[in-house]
Amino acid sequence: MKIFLRCLGMYPKESILAPLFKLLEACFDLCVPLVVAAIIDKGIGGSDSSLVWQLCGVLVLLAFVGLAWAITAQYFSARAAVGSAARIRRELFAHMQSFTYAQTDRVGTSTMITRMTSDVNQLQSGINITLRLLLRSPIIVFGAMIMAFTIDVELALVFAAAIPLLAVVVFGVMLGGIPLYKRVQSRLDRVTAVTRENLSGVRPIRAFRKEGEQIDTFSAANRQQTSLQNKAGMLTAIMNPVTYVLVNLAVILLIRQGAVGVDGGRLTQGEVVALVNYMGQILVELVKMATSIFTVTKAVACGNRIGGVLAMPTGMAVTPTPDGTPAPTADTPAVVFDHVTMTYEGGGEPSLQDVSFTARRGMTVGIIGGTGSGKSTLVNLIPRFYEATEGTVTVFGLPVASHDLPTLRARIGVVPQKAELFKGTIRSNLCFGVENVSDTELWKALEVAQAADFVREKEGQLDAVVEQKGRNLSGGQKQRLTIARALVGSPEILILDDSASALDFATDARLRKALRELAGDPTVFIISQRTSSIKTADLIIVLEEGQAVGMGTHEELLGSCEVYREIHESQFKGGEAQ
Repeated sequence: MKIFLRCLGMYPKESILAPLFKLLEACFDLCVPLVVAAIIDKGIGGSDSSLVWQLCGVLVLLAFVGLAWAITAQYFSARAAVGSAARIRRELFAHMQSFTYAQTDRVGTSTMITRMTSDVNQLQSGINITLRLLLRSPIIVFGAMIMAFTIDVELALVFAAAIPLLAVVVFGVMLGGIPLYKRVQSRLDRVTAVTRENLSGVRPIRAFRKEGEQIDTFSAANRQQTSLQNKAGMLTAIMNPVTYVLVNLAVILLIRQGAVGVDGGRLTQGEVVALVNYMGQILVELVKMATSIFTVTKAVACGNRIGGVLAMPTGMAVTPTPDGTPAPTADTPAVVFDHVTMTYEGGGEPSLQDVSFTARRGMTVGIIGGTGSGKSTLVNLIPRFYEATEGTVTVFGLPVASHDLPTLRARIGVVPQKAELFKGTIRSNLCFGVENVSDTELWKALEVAQAADFVREKEGQLDAVVEQKGRNLSGGQKQRLTIARALVGSPEILILDDSASALDFATDARLRKALRELAGDPTVFIISQRTSSIKTADLIIVLEEGQAVGMGTHEELLGSCEVYREIHESQFKGGEAQ
């Protein structure tokens, strides 16, 4: 509800003017039954045709003026709704961008997509309805009751009795609908998640013939969503028939008692018609209010969900540097792991357990192990994408928790396991996160990444078009461009997370040779499934189930580490590649 009210506060002028013009329109609508009563009693009753035409002209004038006020109110309400939704969407996007990896994992990608799209759209509709219709309906309802009292107090008591009963029905359904629609939106997250998983994993699903299983999973999520939606729909469906019954009973009572009043000379026929018209207006407005309330109910539920995300604290706290910490020197190690253990939130067993090593400046560190052994977890702790559960990760002489994050990450180049490119050009992708880079620097990075040759062959070269996710490039080309992107900022630490898996052996060898010859002697971490890619590393770390089961050079590990020897022998037989 706070987000909903905050959206209204973003456009205070529009939030006041929209209901004000709706109030003016409602006042004109409330005058219509009185004009009709005058036509019946004075025009038709007095056989005055000229008066009838004059009053009909008044009705047309009321319609046109009311229409002008309605359009003006719609303009201001739409401006407030669309504008506040745009601001909330922008704020939500910026807030999510500041999430840590752990917070992103906890919230979930599908949930964030739903918040940014469906929830914000529902909030926008709720604000529009609130300003345009929801405030108009009470004005008409209570205005009609007041006008009824000006006509006849006895019959106006019917209005006084009917309106509270109708309010009980409307607000009772609304209170029951809020938690239901909140659950509906939560189930929508699950449907979105399953759909996204299927779209992103369509190839392995087909490769392992899991189409039927995925269809069943989606159908189950969809059935749950449909079941809740049906319950909410059934609750909504109760409102209209109940309100129609109550209003029509009130109309019957009005006509019966009005006939008695006309027969006794207390009322005129036009006044009875006016009272029936007022009751009809109440019926129409209550139906509108019912629809509006459900829209607003969903909007409030969605606003609460958005507020929950916005209320989440973001970022990582920076711990002050301990007193007496020596200033970094040229001999200070680049990276030190001191008995580091890492357990993901909600994870049962540690993904990394009691790992210790030292990587000095200019060293190449190879990391190898089976799937799920903790290789990516280890390197993700260096730029502080995740926090170590136990132990200390030190970078350039300071614990990572004491570094300013933007400054720390500016000194580290990361090539993720999955090559990610963005829609634009090769230049825009290479300059991602780095400003004022010359073409010479870009070509130098491409040369080291072994990507210069194919870039020169493309039309436009550095300005060649890159489609979304690099769909117009091969897997090897995408990997080489992501390596070049990491090299553009001349990082002091370079992390290659299995980023050469799509390269052939010759290209991989040239890449490793170029990395060893980089200016500035950066510390390079290479995660690879191939022992050939890391055999020249100064230090090789062998991981198995999160534990370092071997450390040393290639020759040392062949003699001392059974796990490393088995990996190497599975890839080479008699000294030749299989």
